[in-house]
Formats: sequence, C-alpha cells, structure tokens
Amino acid sequence: MEARLVFMPLPVQYFQKLVESCPDIIIAVDREGIITFYNDGARQNLGFMPEEVLGKNVLEVYPSIEEARRVMAAMRADDDAKKGRVGNFETVFKTKKGEKIPVAISASIIYDEQGQETGSIGFAKDIREIRRRDQLVTLGEIAIGLSHEVNNSLEVLVNQVEMLQRYIGRVATDEDYIVESERLESVASQIRKIQDITGRIGGMAEEGEYGTKEYLHGKMMADLHVDAGKKCPERAKAEARYPLSGLRVLVVDDDAGICDSLTDMLEEERCSIETAASGVQAVECLGRQQFDLVLTDVVMPDMDGHQLYQIIKETFPSLPVVLMTAFNYDKDHIIKRSCLEGLQGVIFKKPINPVLLKTLLLQKCRPEAASAMTSSSPTQPASPAPSNEKLYQH
Repeated sequence: MEARLVFMPLPVQYFQKLVESCPDIIIAVDREGIITFYNDGARQNLGFMPEEVLGKNVLEVYPSIEEARRVMAAMRADDDAKKGRVGNFETVFKTKKGEKIPVAISASIIYDEQGQETGSIGFAKDIREIRRRDQLVTLGEIAIGLSHEVNNSLEVLVNQVEMLQRYIGRVATDEDYIVESERLESVASQIRKIQDITGRIGGMAEEGEYGTKEYLHGKMMADLHVDAGKKCPERAKAEARYPLSGLRVLVVDDDAGICDSLTDMLEEERCSIETAASGVQAVECLGRQQFDLVLTDVVMPDMDGHQLYQIIKETFPSLPVVLMTAFNYDKDHIIKRSCLEGLQGVIFKKPINPVLLKTLLLQKCRPEAASAMTSSSPTQPASPAPSNEKLYQH
C-alpha cells in the first residue's frame, strides 16, 4: 500500500499565537485606518502598550500623514502583479518616545467577498541593525583602501629616511651625526607610528573587533593609540660595503612613487633596476632581458601578482619572485594561492623594511653573502621597520 502524506490545516489559534509572539512589528488596521491588531513585537519595538494604540488611528505609529499615504499609495499602485500589497518597502515608524526608526514593511490590503477594501495588515522589521552592518562593511572597505594608499606613500618615506641615514653616516662628523641622527630618528618614529596605526585599522576591518574610548560628551571613537617607541642611533662603520652590487632586479608596481622609491634605494646598493607599471609590461621586460629577481606588487589592475608569478614560474622557473602588498591582509588569497603553487621565500607587507628587503635579496640571489653577513652581524643604523610586518618562509 502506497503511503501518502496528508497535511491538515492548522487551527486559527495556532496562527494567532504565531503572530502575537513574532518579534517583528505586526499591525492591522480597518478601512478607516484604525488599529485593530497590535502584536507584542510591535510593543517591544515601538514602546506603545496595546491599550495605547488599539482603536486609534495608524498615524500614532507614523511620523506624518504623508508617510502613511506613501505606503498606501505603493500598495494601490497600478501593478497587476503587486496590486494590493508591498514587499520590503522602506518607510519610517515613530516610537512612543518620538524616535523615528527605519523599517522594511511587507503589507497587504484585505478585501471582502465583493472586492471592497476592509483594511490592511503589515509586517515591519526594524532595519537599523541591518543598515549599521552595511555601514560597517562600507567602512571596512574604506579602511582597507585608506590603509593601502597610506602604506604606498609610507613606502617612499621609509626608503628616503633610510638613504638619508646612510648618507649622514658617510659624510657627517661625529658631532653632526648625533644631532642629525636624532632628527631622522624622530621622523622615523612617527613613520613607525603611522605604520602601526594603518596596521591596526586593517586588522580591525578584517576582524571586526576593536577597542573604543570617549572623545566628546559620551561619543566614542576607535582606540588607535600606539607607542612609537624611540631607538638610540648608533653610527655605522665608515667603510661601506655593497653586497648587492650588480644584481638585476625588476620592480613591478602600478604606483610610480613606489617604483621610484625602490629604484632609489636599490640603486644606492648598486643594483641594476628596471621598473614596470603593470604585469603586462613586466612580461615584456622579461622577454627582452635577464633579471636576478622580480619584486612585484600583488594588487594591480590588468594582472595581479599571482597571475604574473604563474607566468614567470612557467617561463623562467629558476627566477625568484617576491610578492609585496600594501594591504594588511590577503583579501583575495593571492599570496596564499601563490605559496601553494610553489612561491618560495619572504612576502613583505608594504612599506617594505629596507634592511629586511636587502637581506631577502641576498638570501634569494647570493646566499653565501647572506650567510657571511649573518655571522658577522655588523651594526646597522636604526631604520623604521614596521612593527606589523610578517615574514613567511616556504
């Protein structure tokens, strides 16, 4: 015998209990606009007790008659598919305290057997929390974009301070060196502070958690306080060494300031530098000449760092590639995907720490020199290394 499922209609009181206990606002009115039903969700959201609104005009919960008419006009619009009802129509309700709250209402006109209107019923949801979440998503995107752009500018500042420190170490007298180094360290400490702040902004946008503090009459702001710290400068040895001399490096970044800054820094180390403003230009450069290493941005308009890495891996399998990014997290998993496909070495967060970048170039291109430098460990002048920089060895 074949089994059949039989659905029995629920008694009316089941639906009544469901509507009464619904956390959303449910209000019914007659054809004159008099409130005939007001559930507990409406009481919780609007603050009116049932006895305060039942039997009264629906304008008790609307901020104006114009707003009430706007909702009814939408329900009566000449649309055969939606005539007599609206779905998720945004309007405004008024609480007992006079506060206006945005709601999304789904409502239907009730008709009698003759097709005459007898009233209407609507389900309304307070959408303040939904809007707040949307705003937080937007603010998170703004924060990440801001962090990216600021870090690109910091890249130039970090490298210029590094070169000034090296220059002063070569030409200044001992007395002048102390004074000028303190000035540069003051600049470097503020750069580190800005780097820490952009790092915290990116982290807060990613994690959605952050501390707050009061700033004006009970208003709150995100707590971005960081301790920049201070380092005492030490003079480098007078004899300069150039272990990177002669390395051929291709720098790929759509930001011209980054390309120029890295070029200045690496040319100081007597590297031979070529730059490309896009992944497509980088591929063209690789077809024309040989390089010892490719240093490329992750986020670029025509070809991202992962796509460029794939091309290099297939065409020049022995050519080292280093990805760099100004974002504080790998939003599109470009770095992760590249690592899973064989990317070897260190991935920097921009602004790049000049000392670590030089160490990386030695490790990837001249490992013997890198080992010698590690064992000798010469004293280096203080440099503005970002406190949130992460190194990944694969």
